[in-house]
Amino acid sequence: MITDAQKWLILAITLASGYLVYLLSPILTPFLISALLAYLGDPLADRLQRLSMSRTVAVVVVFLIMLLVFSLFLLIAMPLIENQLVKLIKRMPDFINVIQTQWLPWLTATLGVEFGNINLQGLRNSLGEHWQTVGNMLGMLISRVSASGQTVLLWFSYLLLIPVVTFYLLRDWDHLVEKTAFLVPRKYIATVTTLAKDCDAVLAEFLRGQLLVMLALGIIYSIGLWLVGLEFSLLIGLGAGVVSFVPYLGFIVGFLVASIAAFMQFQDVIHIIYVLLVFGAGQALEGMVLSPLLVGDRIGLHPVAVIFAVMAGAQLFGFFGMLLALPVAAVITVVLRHLHAQYLNSQLYTP
Repeated sequence: MITDAQKWLILAITLASGYLVYLLSPILTPFLISALLAYLGDPLADRLQRLSMSRTVAVVVVFLIMLLVFSLFLLIAMPLIENQLVKLIKRMPDFINVIQTQWLPWLTATLGVEFGNINLQGLRNSLGEHWQTVGNMLGMLISRVSASGQTVLLWFSYLLLIPVVTFYLLRDWDHLVEKTAFLVPRKYIATVTTLAKDCDAVLAEFLRGQLLVMLALGIIYSIGLWLVGLEFSLLIGLGAGVVSFVPYLGFIVGFLVASIAAFMQFQDVIHIIYVLLVFGAGQALEGMVLSPLLVGDRIGLHPVAVIFAVMAGAQLFGFFGMLLALPVAAVITVVLRHLHAQYLNSQLYTP
């Protein structure tokens, strides 16, 4: 049994560790990003090892794959997203004009409700005058960042530090896990091992499984809407993929936004039907292929818990808190399930 003194010592160590993490959160961000990347890449490195590769060679292959994906995103996806964002801002006055001249009069005639208090003309004129100030997003970002020498140095250190730390963590991941297990008292090793495996299952579902599902859906929606001819297919498709971690939310939000954009662009109903077919096909692929293949039937975080954890982490610790939110939420969820199971088997619940 743990004595009262040991309990107070554990509590004090936990509180001191939490406060230390809070104080060091500004410099821990690159290390946490590296740990997440190493966690995502470890299964692939393990599979390559089983193909008679050494750990170092397997890590180099995984590292190069990560670097290639990141480079392709910067070289291909970012310019396309930037171009569509600028185009969207430029077209906003036209969209507002359609709403004011066509939709509001139709709603007034159909519902008998006056919308005279809605001043869209001022918003339209403001957007028409100032959309050019958006300019080049990357240029604006560079100019703002370069205004602070400390910020430039910080981002430059991140760019150098994250790849190096990711490589070493990925190479020694299994060794670090094994060494950490030796720190646990042997009396509790079975319980801690079970909790660690459950935490890994929860994190694996979201970080490895659900993120791949979101990426796949974003690509499917973007390509489908591009085939339909929608002007902002990439923005809408990727946006629907990002919010698809909440069941049916990506389908609902993406379909509504794409339908409005299609009606604005084509002024007919047939393209809305095409949009429905695209999102229906994506939803069917997610339910029958993507989720069973990439996520499986592992128990994961509830979507509401994910949303709350990310928002709470951002509120408390900023960007570092957003990165730390899901791992902490996974651990808390697993511990609460373990405590609930113990409560159900205790004499307090069934005397």
